Amino acid sequence: MTPDLGYLAWTALLTGLLWIPYIAGQVMTNGFLSAENYRDPASRPVPLWAQRANRAHLNAVEVFAPFAALVLVAHATGQSNATTAMWAAIFFWSRVAHALVYYFAVPFVRTLVFAVGTVAIVGLFWEVIN
Repeated sequence: MTPDLGYLAWTALLTGLLWIPYIAGQVMTNGFLSAENYRDPASRPVPLWAQRANRAHLNAVEVFAPFAALVLVAHATGQSNATTAMWAAIFFWSRVAHALVYYFAVPFVRTLVFAVGTVAIVGLFWEVIN
């Protein structure tokens, strides 16, 4: 497995697990789900940190597709190299940092690490088209 695909796998795992803090916040605040909660999710308010955890998960899902597509295109076309591996690593670690700073409401840093992830996607794109 190329490093790019390895980081894609780790990013998929991270994205797939980021829902857990939100659900933990739901259960800690409101207890386990009941039939009524399925009908009206707004009846289960959660603390701000859990709301931020939910947004971090949704954001990770939103940016996963372009990252995955570019890594797969690089791999399929034989363009995986040290540079694409570097961009994939930067993207993965920026997503880890993004989730943490989102959970802990660190102002301005969240935007910075999101921007770093975006630069990594653009870097991957540049490697694929050149």
